[in-house]
Amino acid sequence: MGRLRSRARLSTARGEGGASCPAGRLEPGPPPPAPRARDPSPAFATPPARERVMVAGLAAAWLLLAAAACAQREQDFYDFKAVNIRGKLVSLEKYRGSVSLVVNVASECGFTDQHYRALQQLQRDLGPHHFNVLAFPCNQFGQQEPNSNKEIENFARRTYSVSFPMFSKITVTGTGAHPAFKYLIQTSGKEPTWNFWKYLVAPDGKVIGAWDPTMSVEELRPQITALVRKLILKKREDL
Repeated sequence: MGRLRSRARLSTARGEGGASCPAGRLEPGPPPPAPRARDPSPAFATPPARERVMVAGLAAAWLLLAAAACAQREQDFYDFKAVNIRGKLVSLEKYRGSVSLVVNVASECGFTDQHYRALQQLQRDLGPHHFNVLAFPCNQFGQQEPNSNKEIENFARRTYSVSFPMFSKITVTGTGAHPAFKYLIQTSGKEPTWNFWKYLVAPDGKVIGAWDPTMSVEELRPQITALVRKLILKKREDL
């Protein structure tokens, strides 16, 4: 019995881990670990002011380069817009990639019958996927296009079965000239002086040549046909 009491007192006097200490006294444990200092630059910290300035500078440089690239691209015929014969605004961009023969037409000119027939035949033979006649009625020369857009369209469709694109009546020369014709005049160096001037425009929108009404469509056909064939071969090579 005396041995059991001695063992109980011994057990009470021992601390955790079996270390003994005088009865009635508790030794203080080890001090708690010091808190870890926070990382002054966590993964998602705001970048320093110097880095922000560098990023902003790079972005500005890219914007300037993009603007310069756009400015270097020269304007061409297909960059313009025009109202078609039925009053709808059309972007000439839709004709980019094909050859165009741009003509200022009139219904009551001595060249009307000859040109309308030849232009429609050219459209039938070469168009519309690689070539188009683009007709712009004009009343500036001899007042030979006095009709309304609807009357002009009816005349061209009924008389010559015209299938090429036609646009609303415009002014082709002088201060009020349509911007597309101003471009044709400036780049070719030739300004219309009568009805049925013809401007040949390449698939990239650049003007290849300009001819007055005394140059017949039949005389131009070989040059136009060669340009269309060249375009078709290029498209085949790109496939």
